[in-house]
Amino acid sequence: MARKRATIREVARATGLSPAAVSYALRGIQVSPQTVERVRAAAAELGYEADPIARALASGRTGMIGLLCGSLEDLWQQSLAVGISRRLREHDRYALILDAVGDPARERDLAMQLRDQRVDGLIVQPLDPAASFWPELCASLPVVAIGDSLRGTAAEVVFDNRRGVTLALEHLLARGHRRVGVLTPTRPSTPDRPADVHVMAEAERLGLDIEMASAAHGPSGATRAARDLLTGPRPSAVFCFADSIAYGVYAAARDLGLSVPDDVSVMGYDDHPMSGLLTPGLATVDWNIDGIVTASVRLMSDAADGRGERRRVVQRPTLRERGSVADLSRRRG
Repeated sequence: MARKRATIREVARATGLSPAAVSYALRGIQVSPQTVERVRAAAAELGYEADPIARALASGRTGMIGLLCGSLEDLWQQSLAVGISRRLREHDRYALILDAVGDPARERDLAMQLRDQRVDGLIVQPLDPAASFWPELCASLPVVAIGDSLRGTAAEVVFDNRRGVTLALEHLLARGHRRVGVLTPTRPSTPDRPADVHVMAEAERLGLDIEMASAAHGPSGATRAARDLLTGPRPSAVFCFADSIAYGVYAAARDLGLSVPDDVSVMGYDDHPMSGLLTPGLATVDWNIDGIVTASVRLMSDAADGRGERRRVVQRPTLRERGSVADLSRRRG
């Protein structure tokens, strides 16, 4: 039979303290370090574990942080979720991870469900930063946004997408590419994402001919979108707003008998670890995922504990040059 959970009163009897003093000692407040050590040793010996429901009722906190992902088919978002959940555990918090599957309406429903379940805070990489429900949600619980800015958040880790897009397009231009296909996970219902807007502005500035299309993060959807792009008047390069989409371009090129980079060059946008293992390696934009994890968890912990003012961290990218981009300028020379 399972052993009965030890109670705080049993720990109190074992230490000769009141239940209130034991409670303080277990939380490390209002008692001496010696008392804390003695109480925790007794609790460990008795097998005492705090009742999470009772603790939540007493403190008004659940210890749970909602982590709302735009699409877990995106391998980079998978890595981000793993990193955040592990780092939250180091702060004695747990991640409740939900997947919006690329659907802005589902994202809204899940965000509201997390609020109603009384999570201590929400970390989100929003699909639709312009959606009208965000200010209302941010007024009801601490929210840390990753990627794009949201109105009313407690804090945000925003990507310098202007710099990221410029790095990618200037890299392609310097290697002689003038006609570039762009595959984005953005849906027609959410057309105003900053990165998508900026890619068109930069293309005009640089004199590039851009053809933009939507692509799902999953392998089949990304491959299908890439195949459609490559069977028309073919661009010399394809720039993808996620490495997981770029993998679909590799697959589509293989299916069509095309070579990367000889027939079509490919660029990604988040430097997933798998990107360096491809043949050829995928040229991409690195956003320093470890830095994003560290900053977002620190900001969320401060916000959930009611510490500090609103903060904004701007994540700057670097370019990862690999063999997936051909140098057409040499061929023409």
